Amino acid sequence: MTLPAISPYSLPSAENLPASRAPWTLDIARLALLVHDMQAYFLRPFQADASPLPHIKHHIAQLLQFCRHHQVPVFFTAQKGDQLLLDRGLQAALWGPGMRATAEHEAIIPELAPHAGEQVLVKHRYSAFQRSNLEPLLKARGRNQLLVCGVYAHIGCQLTAAEAFQRDIEPFMVADALGDFSQAHHLQALQWAASTCAPAVLTQDILALEKEAVCN
Repeated sequence: MTLPAISPYSLPSAENLPASRAPWTLDIARLALLVHDMQAYFLRPFQADASPLPHIKHHIAQLLQFCRHHQVPVFFTAQKGDQLLLDRGLQAALWGPGMRATAEHEAIIPELAPHAGEQVLVKHRYSAFQRSNLEPLLKARGRNQLLVCGVYAHIGCQLTAAEAFQRDIEPFMVADALGDFSQAHHLQALQWAASTCAPAVLTQDILALEKEAVCN
């Protein structure tokens, strides 16, 4: 019931991104960024100095810099430790008691730490929309596209993208800014999302919007 140790693997590149059923395209004026569960507890299963973790952190840092520069709203999710069993619900049956209420578990890693004014949503279930005000916060900011990055691709990230779609918010899975239990899980999540609700994009695709912003 604990998180598995994660062996090194290579992140997806343009050559192995799945074709998307969704027709929408990135629009900087409509975007928001969600950094999903980049907490110390969830990153412990990765080998710290081996792919994919250093690359994931680098790409998310690039996304944060881009979004902050262009006033794209940034949101984070973070679970709380020592959850009561009644609050944890069925997740306890699959994953056990989860993290403890300590900085070593709960903290979002320092290199991706939220800035003042950025919303940190308390995570209750796989989807970031569950028991949170993410949807009204997006609407208040006039945003209806959501970039999803973080961990784990085939669990919370995939379910968040699916729920965004069901709320008429256009989701995107940032393929090289996601992490998972294995490359197979990672690619499976991208394939499922691309076929049902969310295109897979790369960090460089978002950064390329810089040129469009300058031209406009």
